[in-house]
Amino acid sequence: MEKKTKAPAAKPAKKSAGINPAYVIPILLIIAVLIYVFVLGAPANFEDPETKHDPKGTLGIIYSGGVIVPILMTFMLVVLVFTIERLITLSKAAGKGNLDAFVSRVRTLLDQNNLADALKECEKQKGTVGNVTKVAVEKYAQLQGDNALNKEQKLAALQKEIEEATTLELPMLEKNLTILSTLAAVSTLVALLGTVLGMIRSFFALGAGGGAPDASALAKGIAEALINTALGISTSAISIIIYNYLTASIDTLTYKIDEIGMSLQQNFSAHN
Repeated sequence: MEKKTKAPAAKPAKKSAGINPAYVIPILLIIAVLIYVFVLGAPANFEDPETKHDPKGTLGIIYSGGVIVPILMTFMLVVLVFTIERLITLSKAAGKGNLDAFVSRVRTLLDQNNLADALKECEKQKGTVGNVTKVAVEKYAQLQGDNALNKEQKLAALQKEIEEATTLELPMLEKNLTILSTLAAVSTLVALLGTVLGMIRSFFALGAGGGAPDASALAKGIAEALINTALGISTSAISIIIYNYLTASIDTLTYKIDEIGMSLQQNFSAHN
């Protein structure tokens, strides 16, 4: 007789963890440079289009911040793009419907030992909490019919399954958050560099004129310093606010996973 080969276990689907920063950031840098040169540096933004002195409005004033401005603009674009990307990812991860109501329904169904309906609720939820719960409920059902393990071993196997499912889901939620946290600090430092360069220009203007410093060059240097400071601080502040908001959202999902996981283990311990 021919031996039937055992089909390999299905591997979990690879999670999409969002856009790749290695491709996105250089593109955003190019976009920032183009905006700096052709939008902010447009001749219409200056009283003297040839030398691009005496800016007329806000765009010309920002252009006067110098070469650090495109870098800070890149940071701002990166924050904007990855904020939108993370919000979309977290919106999908949250799934459909109210999470508290979902957890309550699943706990009620588990108390009734109605695993089939609990799985249906997980499929309807279509989010991170639903995915982890579905894996855990399937393991729960499998362990109920396993007579080879004792109760403690079954509980350990159930806990391990929940932890592994959670470990597969969390990287999808947390990826690219380090970029936002890094920019929160780096933006201020780069702005400080622009501030220092502007002040250096101002001091050169003071020294070059001897007893009568060049007021125009002095003012331009101070303006450059302040423009870079404003751009850097605003980018840093926005990054911090968004990072904290996204982290809190992920913590909420993680708490719900922990809550449903604890309920599963307690229910299994009580009914098996």
